[in-house]
Order: sequence, then C-alpha cells, then structure tokens
Amino acid sequence: MSATGAARKRGKPASGAGAGAGAGKLRRKGDSSGDKGKSKGGGKMNEEISSDSESESLVPRRTEEEEELEETAQEKKLRLAKLYLEQLKQQEEEKAEAREFEEDQVAGRLKEDVLEQRGRLQKSVAKEIQAPDPADFRILRGHQLSITCLVITPDDLAIFSASKDCTIIKWSVESGWKLHVIPRAKKGAEGQPSGHSSHVLCMAISSDGKYLASGDRSKLILIWEAQSCQHLYTFTGHRDAVSGLAFRRGTHQLYSTSHDRSVKVWNVAENSYVETLFGHQDAVAALDALSRECCVTAGGRDGTVRVWKIPEESQLVFYGHQGSIDSIQLINEEHMVSGADDGSVALWGLSKKRPLALQREAHGLRGELGLEQPFWVSSVAALLNTDLVATGSHSNSVRLWQCGEGFRQLDLLCDIPLVGFINSLKFSSAGDFLVAGVGQEHRLGRWWRIKEARNSVCIIPLHRAPRPPAAGS
Repeated sequence: MSATGAARKRGKPASGAGAGAGAGKLRRKGDSSGDKGKSKGGGKMNEEISSDSESESLVPRRTEEEEELEETAQEKKLRLAKLYLEQLKQQEEEKAEAREFEEDQVAGRLKEDVLEQRGRLQKSVAKEIQAPDPADFRILRGHQLSITCLVITPDDLAIFSASKDCTIIKWSVESGWKLHVIPRAKKGAEGQPSGHSSHVLCMAISSDGKYLASGDRSKLILIWEAQSCQHLYTFTGHRDAVSGLAFRRGTHQLYSTSHDRSVKVWNVAENSYVETLFGHQDAVAALDALSRECCVTAGGRDGTVRVWKIPEESQLVFYGHQGSIDSIQLINEEHMVSGADDGSVALWGLSKKRPLALQREAHGLRGELGLEQPFWVSSVAALLNTDLVATGSHSNSVRLWQCGEGFRQLDLLCDIPLVGFINSLKFSSAGDFLVAGVGQEHRLGRWWRIKEARNSVCIIPLHRAPRPPAAGS
C-alpha cells in the first residue's frame, strides 16, 4: 500500500496544497456535519470539493434593511429628497385640480349672477316636478274667514298669513304650529294692541327677513318686526284700500299700491315717505318687485300692466288681457306672469308691449251649456329665475305650468286638487314646497261662496324626479 493510500484510509489529508486547503475548508464550515459525513461516507466525501458557485449559494443574501443600513448618509439624503419632491409634486397636482374645479364653479356662478342681473336666467326645473300627492298636503287652520294673502320668510322656516278676519298668524313650516297671532284691533279702542281693524289685503317681507309690511282696507300700512311680530310704524297716505306691497330685494325700500290708483315709495328703515307715482286709470290690484329700482303693477279694470322706473319717474304700459288683471309676479328681472278674470294667464317680456304667451281659459269653463264663463285666475306665483309657474282659481285645483324657451309658450304640467278660492300662492325660496291661501270667498269680494271649502293655509310639498345617471357613470 502506498503512503498516499494509507493516509486516505486513516482519514488524513493527502499531500499537496490543493488537497489540504480543500479539506480544511470543509471542516471549518460545519464540524458536526463533517464528522457525520466522515463516519458514513468514509473518505469518498472528502474527495468532492465544492465549486465557487456552490460556495456562494451557501452565503445568505442581504435583505433590504441590511442594504439600507449599509447606505451612506449622502445616498440616504438623496433618496429622501427625491421622495419629498415626488410628494410635493403630487400635492401640487391635487391643488391644481381643486383650483381648476373651483374656478369652473366660480365661473358658472358668475355667469348665473350676470344672467340673473340681466333677467335672462331661466333654470329648467319644471320637468323634474312630480305631481303632488294630496295625502302629503299639510292643512293649517286658524283663521275664521277667507285667507287673503301670505308670505314665506326668506329662510323658508315660517309663513305669515292674513285674512278677512283682520288677523295675521305666523306659522312654523316644520311643525305647523302657530308661532304668533296678531289679533284684530277694535276701532276707536285705546290701549289695545296694535293690529288691523279691517280686511288685510296684502303683505310683504324684506329679503333679510327683518321687516313685515301689511296693508288693509282702512288705507293703512303697518310695519312689523318679523321675528317678534312687534309693531314698529304705521304708514298713512293712501286714500283707499292698500292692495299691493313689495320690498325691493336687498334693501328696505317698500313699494305700495292702492285702489286710489297710485304707487307710493317708502323707506322703512328710516320710517319715511319718499314719493308718489300716478298713471293707472282704475284701482290697482297687485304689485311686485325684485332687486332693480322698479316695480310692476296689475291695473285691474284699466286692462294694463305697468312697469314703474322709480329714478326716472316714468312707466311702461303693456296691454294683453281682456278682463280685470288681478294678480302679477316677476319671474326674473325681465319677465313676469299675470292673471285676469277673463280666465287668461300671460307671460310678458319688458321689451315687448304685448304678451309673449297668452293662455286663455287657463282653468277651464263653468256655467250652463251655451252660457259658459271662464274661471277667474285669482292668483299667480313663479319660482324665481326658473321656468315653473303656478296659478290659482276657484276651479277646485291649482295648476302648475312650464314656461317654454324664451317664455314664448305655457304648457300645463299637472293639476293639484284644492277646493276653494285660491287667493294667494307662494313658492319657497328653495322650490321644495308651494303654499296656497284658501278661502270660501274671493279676496276682493263676495261674488260667490264655496261652502265646502275650508279657510286655511295649505303646504304642498314639491318632489323632483331623480335625474338619470350621466353617460359612462
């Protein structure tokens, strides 16, 4: 046996530098495994020397945390700076998107404001209105005689109603409870609380909700603090029944009109009279105003609608109805709606002396065959800057109408069943309900009496149909 073979048999390393190095490397990597291999595999295991790739695979790879630990301070600063810049870029992009959205919103709002000031804003809401369900109506009863007029506070939280019983009641819209009652004042009685002693024919409330004005058959205009219903002033000067009142929006300037055929201007905040304007040839029946320094009046039996330009002390005269024009309301600064006892409803533009649209027999006909007469239109209302209009009569219904493009058409939307004379109609500011003043008699006279009617205030909820989802949503 050779010396080399004897050495292998005894488990000793073979002579030579390569063999000695390989054997020594195997022992350092795992003594226990090496001993087991030696006992089981004998000398053959010692003959297999691992390659470089195998040795590298046995070394554990560095984790990301170890790499970060080995990262130099300069590299870390650079990495954090890049991350910070990316965050700033993302934040700026989000701000730019938000700014662009806000600019679009502001531009849209400014466009609406300009159109509103020019009287050309016409939001399309009429088609969305669903026919009201009579089961949802809320009836508020407290007046003994027919309701003649009503107003809604600018915040839509309260309603003021007045009646032929000479009282004024403030109602809560939410609960339907009476918040305050201004009782009738006895004629000639001293020391009595202030109030009306004759039929209240008209009311108006300032756009800030501070002042309430009411006018009666006794030629008086009473000014109240709307919140507390405390009497503040009494304006005298008309020579006949006060039939119409309106505050100029955004101010405390009050316009009034009367059966004495005049229009008067008052400053409520200063408790002062300003001026009187003349022009109508018969008793004026109604009045309305918005933010411009002008007002519109319904001329009753003189058959005219007039627009009064207060600073110029001038007037525009419009003709169109065949009967007495008893009600009028502005839709926006350039358009208005009026109703007459010939049964017609008219849409007007201030640039035309004739109606843009005229709906005859708006509430149908009554009477025996061959002797039919149209139902009088006793009240009109318009949702400001929209295409929605309401009309009232004693035809057992309130009617909702849609104004066509350019206010050149009037299309019937639906009938709302309501028994009695509809003497007053008002939309809430948000357009989510309509209030009707119902009476057994017409507000200006006693030509007919509907016994089955109830003298009441009726709140009619207006629900809008959900809009179809946008394409691609």
